[in-house]
Amino acid sequence: MRTIGIIPARYESSRFPGKPLVDISGKSMIQRVYEQVKGCAGLSEVIVATDDTRIEEHVRSFAGNVIMTSSTHQSGTDRCAEVVSKISGFDVAINIQGDEPFISPLQIELLSNLFQDASTEIGTLIKKIDNPDDLFNESTPKVVVNARKEALYFSRQTIPFQRDTQREDWLKAYTYFKHIGIYGYQVDILKEITKLPVSSYEKAEGLEQLRWLENGYRIKIAETEFDTIAVDHPEDIALIKRKFFSQ
Repeated sequence: MRTIGIIPARYESSRFPGKPLVDISGKSMIQRVYEQVKGCAGLSEVIVATDDTRIEEHVRSFAGNVIMTSSTHQSGTDRCAEVVSKISGFDVAINIQGDEPFISPLQIELLSNLFQDASTEIGTLIKKIDNPDDLFNESTPKVVVNARKEALYFSRQTIPFQRDTQREDWLKAYTYFKHIGIYGYQVDILKEITKLPVSSYEKAEGLEQLRWLENGYRIKIAETEFDTIAVDHPEDIALIKRKFFSQ
């Protein structure tokens, strides 16, 4: 099985323009992501997929692999699909967020291992919630899983609801999971799901993966112990530096 790791990277962002090129203690964010991903032994290839020549030139400057993709893509999934349509020879594609500069290679390895089971169409990661702030934060998608370790549903709301328990006791009474936004796909499945129209659940929740579930695709789940720290706003850079570079 040959697996390609793809890092979608856009320059334009309403919340943080130029985010992939921002400096984090001497290296750009995209270089830090790239180097973390290269640490995963299970990947046959790693490539940055961008629509901006500034990012393309920068990735080449640190000897990274990069491919130019369309500027009209609505999601990283669409950008990944263009990459596998241009580069053949891979069975599985891993879509890695370009704004998580310290993602653990072990997370990528855990996800790619799901595809040792040939029936796995799409895979992703979850992490146990231990912080009430995450439990009731609508920016943190939650997921419920069936007995076969497949996703039943993702929601910005806290699911499942506990009818007979006070909210402050929900974490004590039930194990909740949040979604870690990294995906793997069989290459043929990736090409299929990007042709699907936006679905009703996706519109309601603003979560792309619900489109796949609504159309009958199965999303296999693996549980990770590692959390991810994404850079969404300029002020997040200071938080990252304090966590990883403070003495």
